[in-house]
Amino acid sequence: MRTVVLFLTVAFVDSSLSEIVLIAPNFGADKTYVYKYEALLLGGLPEEGLAKAGLKITSKVLISATAQNVYMLKLVEPELYEYSGIWPKDPLIPITKLTTALTAQLTTPIKFEYAHGVVGKMFAPEGIPVKVLNIHRGILNILQLNIKKTQNVYELQEAGAQGVCKTLYAITEDEKAERILLTKTRDLNHCEERIIKDMGLAYTQSCVKCQQDSKNLRGATAFNYILKPVASGVLILEAAVNELIQLSPFSEMNGAAQMQTRQSLVFLEIRRAPVVPIQAEYYRHGSLKYEFSTELLQIPIQLFKITNAQAQIVEILNNLITHNAERVHEDAPLKFLELVQILRAARIEDLEMLWSQFKNKAAYRRWLLDAIPAIATPTALRFIKEKFLAEELTVAEAAQAWIASIHMVTADVDAIKQVEALTVNNKIVENPVLREIILLGYGTMISKYCVEKTACPAELIKPIHDLLVEAVARDETQDIILLLKVLGNAGHPASLKPITKILPIHGTAAASLPIRVHADAIMALRNIAKKEPRIIQELALQLYIDKVLHPELRMLACIVLFETRPPLGLVTTLANIVKTEENLQVASFTYSHMKSMTRSTAAIHASVAAACNVAVKILSPKLDRLNLRFSKAIHMDIYNSPLMLGAAASTFYINDAATILPKSIVAKASAYIAGAAADILEVGVRTEGIQEALLKNPALIDNADRITKMKRVIKALSELRHLPKSTPLASFHVKILGQEVAFASIDKAVIDHVITLATGASAQVFGKNVIKALLSGASYHITKPLLVTEMRRILPTAAGLPMEFSLYTAAVAAAAVQVKATTTPPLPENFHLAHVLKTDMQLETEIKPSIAVNTFAVMGVNTDILQAVLLSRAKLNSIVPAKIAASLDINEGHFKIETLPVSIPENIATVHVETLAVVRNLEDLTAARITPIIPVKVLEPISREILTSKIAHSAADSWSKSSEILHRDVVADRSILKPKAAQFKKKFCIKAYAIGLKSCLKIATENAAFIKNIALYKLAGKHTVALSWKPIKGEVIERLEMEVQVGPKAAEKLIKQINLSEEIVERRPTLTKLRKILVPGLKNGTVSSSSSSRSSHSNSSSSSRASARISKVNKSRFLCEEENWNVTQVIHRHKFQKNHKKQVVTSRLTSAAVSKSRSSASSFEAIYRKKKILGNEIAPTFAIIFRAVRADHKVQGYELSAFLDKPTARLQIILAALAADNNWKLCADGVLLSKHKVTAKIAWGVECKEYDTMITAETGLLGPNPAARLRMAWNELPSALKHYAKRAIDYIPASMLAGLIKERDENSAKQLSFTVVATSDKTLDLIWKTPTRTAYKMALHLPISLPLEEVTGLTPFDDLVDKMHYWFAKVNAAECLFTRDTLTTFNNRKYRNEMPLSCYQVLAQDCTEELKFIILLKKDHFEQNHINVKIADIDIDMYPKNTDVIVKVNGREIPINNLPYQHPTAKIQIRPKGEGISIYAPSHGLHEVYFDKNSWKVKVVDWMKGQTCGLCGKADGEVRQEYRTPNGRLTKNAVSYAHSWVLPAESCRDTTECRMKLESVQLQKQTNLHGQDTKCYSVEPVLRCLPGCFPVKTTSVTVGFHCLPSDSAVNRPESLNSIYGNSVDLRETTEAHLACSCTAQCT
Repeated sequence: MRTVVLFLTVAFVDSSLSEIVLIAPNFGADKTYVYKYEALLLGGLPEEGLAKAGLKITSKVLISATAQNVYMLKLVEPELYEYSGIWPKDPLIPITKLTTALTAQLTTPIKFEYAHGVVGKMFAPEGIPVKVLNIHRGILNILQLNIKKTQNVYELQEAGAQGVCKTLYAITEDEKAERILLTKTRDLNHCEERIIKDMGLAYTQSCVKCQQDSKNLRGATAFNYILKPVASGVLILEAAVNELIQLSPFSEMNGAAQMQTRQSLVFLEIRRAPVVPIQAEYYRHGSLKYEFSTELLQIPIQLFKITNAQAQIVEILNNLITHNAERVHEDAPLKFLELVQILRAARIEDLEMLWSQFKNKAAYRRWLLDAIPAIATPTALRFIKEKFLAEELTVAEAAQAWIASIHMVTADVDAIKQVEALTVNNKIVENPVLREIILLGYGTMISKYCVEKTACPAELIKPIHDLLVEAVARDETQDIILLLKVLGNAGHPASLKPITKILPIHGTAAASLPIRVHADAIMALRNIAKKEPRIIQELALQLYIDKVLHPELRMLACIVLFETRPPLGLVTTLANIVKTEENLQVASFTYSHMKSMTRSTAAIHASVAAACNVAVKILSPKLDRLNLRFSKAIHMDIYNSPLMLGAAASTFYINDAATILPKSIVAKASAYIAGAAADILEVGVRTEGIQEALLKNPALIDNADRITKMKRVIKALSELRHLPKSTPLASFHVKILGQEVAFASIDKAVIDHVITLATGASAQVFGKNVIKALLSGASYHITKPLLVTEMRRILPTAAGLPMEFSLYTAAVAAAAVQVKATTTPPLPENFHLAHVLKTDMQLETEIKPSIAVNTFAVMGVNTDILQAVLLSRAKLNSIVPAKIAASLDINEGHFKIETLPVSIPENIATVHVETLAVVRNLEDLTAARITPIIPVKVLEPISREILTSKIAHSAADSWSKSSEILHRDVVADRSILKPKAAQFKKKFCIKAYAIGLKSCLKIATENAAFIKNIALYKLAGKHTVALSWKPIKGEVIERLEMEVQVGPKAAEKLIKQINLSEEIVERRPTLTKLRKILVPGLKNGTVSSSSSSRSSHSNSSSSSRASARISKVNKSRFLCEEENWNVTQVIHRHKFQKNHKKQVVTSRLTSAAVSKSRSSASSFEAIYRKKKILGNEIAPTFAIIFRAVRADHKVQGYELSAFLDKPTARLQIILAALAADNNWKLCADGVLLSKHKVTAKIAWGVECKEYDTMITAETGLLGPNPAARLRMAWNELPSALKHYAKRAIDYIPASMLAGLIKERDENSAKQLSFTVVATSDKTLDLIWKTPTRTAYKMALHLPISLPLEEVTGLTPFDDLVDKMHYWFAKVNAAECLFTRDTLTTFNNRKYRNEMPLSCYQVLAQDCTEELKFIILLKKDHFEQNHINVKIADIDIDMYPKNTDVIVKVNGREIPINNLPYQHPTAKIQIRPKGEGISIYAPSHGLHEVYFDKNSWKVKVVDWMKGQTCGLCGKADGEVRQEYRTPNGRLTKNAVSYAHSWVLPAESCRDTTECRMKLESVQLQKQTNLHGQDTKCYSVEPVLRCLPGCFPVKTTSVTVGFHCLPSDSAVNRPESLNSIYGNSVDLRETTEAHLACSCTAQCT
C-alpha cells in the first residue's frame, strides 16, 4: 500500500487518497522494453478430443521511444507453428520454411504513435505487406488502454484493431504484491464501427427478431493486465488476452463452432540499446484498425503458389477439358475454383494473351467465358466489354457473361462506372436484349454497393433519373417500364421522388400513363422499402386508401405495404378500411393476405402474423367465402426455429374483373437460413388482354362509319366515360435474389412475327439442315461450370490475423450426346421435308449426362500464405447414361423405341460429406496436414451381423412377383458400455425383375452426436449416401422395347394370341367349403346359382359392419341437418329417368347379385355374348408391346391390343402378360349404346375371370332437372383394393364432408352410384349411394355456367372451332335478364326498372373505345319492350307483334321461316330459340341476346367482363359498386341509376318519339344546412319532360343535392356538365317523369 500511496502522491499531490488515480502506460526514453509475445488461434468445436485447426506465433517484442509519443516496435526471433490434430494431445508443429520466408518482414522495425495509452498512426518502410503490419496491430492492440482517473468501473466505446466497440473496464489493486490489476472486456456485437467485410450477402435480408432470440455470430475479448506503478507511469508486467468468436448456422442451443484467440505479453527486461530503424523512408500505414488485403481474393478452400499465371491457367484448362470429356470428374468443381483463383490473380494482359490463344478453340473458349465472370472484379467487366466491342463475342455470349459478372462482381465505384458507360454505348443501345441486361445490371450494382454504405451517394442513380424524365417526356412506355425496373433493382431512397411522379397521385400527367406503368412503379418501391420502411408505408397506405385508383394498383400497394412488415396499428387500419370497402377485389385480396399471414411461423414475420391475427377478427368471415374469381394473396411457409431454417412461397392472384384469366399472377419463393432471408425466385405474368386477343373476332369491322354511327347514338350521354382500351398484351418478369434479371412483353405483333419465322423459308432450311446433320451422325459435348454460391464474412481476430466464415458451391455439368439417323429408302440429295414423312426413319442416341457439385463450409484463418481452417466438404456426383434406339414409319403406322445396353458405373449418384481440420502454408504445400474432426481410433471396428429379409408381395395372387426388398443393418456383436462415436450404416435394395435391375441405397454416417445429440454435432463427421443400379444375377436383360403398330398390320405384331377359355375360375375354394358348412341348406352349384344367397349373406353381414363403422364416422365427420329433410324427400320422390331407351333383353345375366344393375344393360350383354373376343373376327386397331428381351430368349413383358367394332360401337382393350406360363390378363369392353349411355366391363386376373366390374355412365332426368349418373357394380374385388379404398375414405378431410345430408338406406348390394343433378346452370345436387348409405350434397354452387342446352347439340354454329368458342363463352358468360319488371344485372343484383315510355335506354354496351356492340331497350305506348342491337355493320331490331316476335336487320324484316340468319362476313347468327329469338356473336364480345314477348336476356363473353356498361352493369363482380352512372358516379338509388342511362330527346321532332331529357332540378323545399338557409340542386340527372310537354306518368326518385347559400347569385346549372363535379350535401326525394304529352308549342 505504501508503494501505491507513493505513486499517487508523486503523480497527483492534490488528489484524494480514497480514489484510484492512474496514468497511462509509459515507455521511458533511452530504454528498450523487452517482452515475450505469444498468440495462439484455434478453431473447431469447443469440446476436447476432437480435431482443431490453428496457428501459433511466438516472438520477443522490443519497444523503445524515438521521439515524444513516437515509439519503435521490433519483433525478434519470430516463430510460426501450425496445428491440425486432436486437441489437446497432439503437438504444435513449427512452420520452418514459412518462418524463414517471413523473418525479414516480421523483424523490420515499425513506428507508432502512442500517447495517454492510445495508439495512433503507424509507420513502416515501403514493401512491408499489410498482413505483416496486421500482426503488429495485434500486438499494439494490447497496449490500447483508456484509463480514467476517477472511476474503478466504467464503459466506453474504444477503438481497437477490430473497430470501435463497447468496452468495460474494471480496476482493482493487489496490496500484497503491490500491483494494479486491470480487466477490460470488449463486446464485439456492440460496436459503433466494426471492421468486417461481407461478400456475396448483398441479396440477403437480416432477420432482427431471429438475432434477438439467438445470434448466429457472437464475439467477445477479455484483457487481463498486471500493472506495476513506476515513477514515470505504469509498466505493463503481463497482459493476457482471451478472445472467443462463435458461429452457429442454427440457434445456439443446437451447437456452435468457435474460434479462440489467446495472446500473452510478458515483460522480460529493460535494455539500454534502443531499437534502430532501418535505412529507409517510413510511410504512414494507417492506424490501429485492421486493414484488409489479399485475403479478399483468396479462396479459403485451397492454397497454391502462382508463379506464372498464364502457364498455370493453361495447365488447368487442359486438365479440365481432358478429364471432363466423357463425364464430369468428381474433382472438376474444385479444379474450376482453382482456375477462378488464378484468374483473380492474373492481370488484364494475361487474360488478353489467353483469349488470343484460345478464342478459336470452342472447348477452351467456353471454359474461359464461364470462368471469367466468376473473377468478381472490375477486370472481368472490362474484359467482356472490350471483347464485345471488338466483335469477338456473340450477343448470346455477351449476354450470359454480363449477367453472371454483374451478379458476382464486388460492387465498387470503378465497377459501377464501367457499367454506367455501357448503358450509353451505341452497340448496346441498339440491341434491346443487351440494353435491358445492362440497365437492370446497373441497378443491381448500385443495390450491392449501397448495402455496405450507411449513406449511399444519390449521384450514382441520377443518370437513370434523367433517362426516366426523358422517357416520360417522349411518352415511350416501354422505356419508362424498363427504367422503373432499374430503379426497383437499385432500391435507392433517392429514387422515391421520381417514382412517385409516375404514380397517379401527382396530377393528370401521371394519371394518363397506362396502368401497367403505374403497376411497375408501385412494385419498384419494394426494394426501397427494405431501407426506408416507414416512408414506403406512408406512401403505400396513401395509394391503398385512394378509392379512385384502379383496383389492381391498390392491391399492389397492399403487397408493398406487407413487405415493409407493418406494425399492429397499420394492419388494424387496413382492416378498418376493408370493413367499408366497396371493391370486392380489393377486399378479397387484403383479407386473404391477412388470413394467410396469420398462419406464418417464420420468425421474420412474427410481428406481422400477430398483427394479422388481431386484424382478421375485425373483418367479416364472409370475405372467406368469395370464390377464386376474386383476387387472392396466399402465403405459406415452414420454419424450424431451433435450426433457423425454413422456406416460404407466396402467390398473388390479381384480378380486376371476375374473368377466368387473372390480370396478373406473381409467385415468389423465399428461403430462411442462419437468421437471414432471401427471395430466391420470383416469376410474374400479366395476361392483360390476351384472352380478348385469342377469342375476339380478328376481322372486327373497325371502319369509321361504324364507329361514327355508334357514337351518334350515344352522343346524348355527354358525360359517358370510356374505359381505357386494353391493348392485347401478355408480359412476364423473372427475379432472382430480389433482382429483376429479365422481362418481356408479348403482343400480337410479336406472336405474328414468331409465326412468320416458324413458317417461313428460313425455318424450312433450318429443318433440312438438322435432318442432314442427323443423317451424317452428330455428336455434341456440352460442359457448363458454375460458381453457384460464394458467401463470405471476413473479420479480424485480436491477434491481427483474419478469420472468415464462408460458404462455396461450385458445380460442373456435362452431357455427351451422340445421334445417328438412317432412313429407308434413303432420302435424295435435294429432299423436301414432306419426303421425311414417307420414309422409315431409325434414330440411335446415346447420352451421358453427369454432374458434380462441391459445397464447402469454412471457418478459420485464411490468408494468401497460410490457412488454418475447419472445413466441411459435401460432394455430389451423378451420372445416368442411356442409349436409346427409335424407329418411326408414319406410312406404316409403326413406332418402336428400345433401350440398349450401356455401361453403368458402380454408383449413379453419391453424396459424401466430411468435416476436416486443415492447415497448410505456401512455402511447404506438400506438408499440408488434414485431420478428420473425429479421431480415427475413436471409430472402433464393429463386427456386422447382416439381417436380410426378402419380401415378395402380390395382391390376391393377381400380380406376379415384381420386387424384392433387402434391408441391411449394422449391429454390434458385443455390448459397448460407452460408445465412442455415433455410427449408422444401412443398405436398402429393391429388385425390379421386369427390367432385370437391382437398385440399392447405401447410407453411412459417423458423427459427433456421441458428445451432444444436437444438429451441429450430427453434421460434424463423415456421411455417405450412394445410389446404385446393378443387374440381377441370373436375370440378364439385353434391352427393353416398346413397339406401337397402328392399322391393319397391328395383328402381325401380337406375340400372344388372345383366346379366353370358357371354364370358370374358382376364386376362393376354402371360403366356398366354409359356406357349405356354415350356411344350412346351401347346395353345391355354380357361381351363378349361389350368388344370390351369397349376396344376401354378405349384404347383411357387411351391412351391419358398415353401419357400425359409418355410424361412428357420422358422429364426427358428417352433418345431419333436419331443415334439409324436406329437400331430401323431394329427391326421393323422383326416380332417375334414362334418356337412353332400353333395348330388348336378348341374353340371360350371369350373376343374380348384379341383376338390378345389368338389367338396364341387356343390350351390352347381348353384344358381348355374340363376340366375347373381337380379335377372333376383327383385326386390332392398334397394338402396343412392352417387352424385355432376355439373354435366355424367354418372353417377358406385356402386350396391349385394341379392337374397334364400328357397327356395335364397341371398343375392346386387352392387356396380357407375354410369359408362356402367365395367364394374367385385363379385359376392358366399352359400348356406346347411344349418345346418352355408355357401358363398360372391366375384368382381370387369370383369363380375365378372377375379378370383374361393370361401369355404366348415362344421362337422364331426375324430376324436371337434367342429370348424369355413374354406376359401378361388381361380383368380386381384390381384398387389397377394398382395404386401400377404406383407408382413402378415412383420409378425406372433414371440411370436404361439411354440408352433407346422410341417411341410412338399403341400396343394391355390391353397387355404387353417383348422380349429378343440374338444378340450374350454376348449381348442382350430388347423390352418392353405397349398399347401406345414401348421401346428398345440395345446391353446390359453381364458379362457371354449365352449357346444358349446348351439350345436347343445339349450338348455333356448325364449325367445330366456332362451337368450341361458343361453349367456352357459354361456360364463362355473364348474364343479365329481365322478367316481370325486375332486372337482374350481370353481377346478379336485382332491381325494378321503371322505364320511361318511348325512350331508349342503354341496356349494355362495349364501354371501351372500340364500341364492339350497343344494346338499346325501350318500352312503347303498349307497354311492350323493344330491343335494338348494333353490332358490326348491322342494326337488329326485335319487338313483339301479336303473338310473334319480329326481327329486322338494317330495317328489313326477316321472316321466321328464313332463320337462321348468318352475317355474310362476321360470325353473327340469328336463330329462333324456344318462344323467342336469339342473336349469337361471341367473337364480338356478345355471347347471346335472347328476346321473347315477356322477357329478354343478354350474355357477354368472359373477356368482356369489366368492359361493359349500361343498365346491366360492368360484369366485374363488384356488387357493392353496381349503380354507376355514365360519368362514373356511384349512386345509391336504382331508379336514378336506370334513368341516367336514358338517351334523352333533343326536341319534339325527334324520331324516337321520346319527349324527355335529363336535367338538374331544384329542391322545392326550404333547407337549412349548417345553420344557413340554402337552395339545393340535384347533382344526379332527373328525367323531366321537354319544354312544351307535361307529365302523364311520374315516379319518385332519391337523388343527391348540392346546396348553395340562398343569397347566392348562381342560377340553376343549365347543362349537366356543370353539376357532376359538385359534392352531395344531402339526399332527398324528387319527382321523375316517365311519360309525357306535348302541346303544339313543343318544338
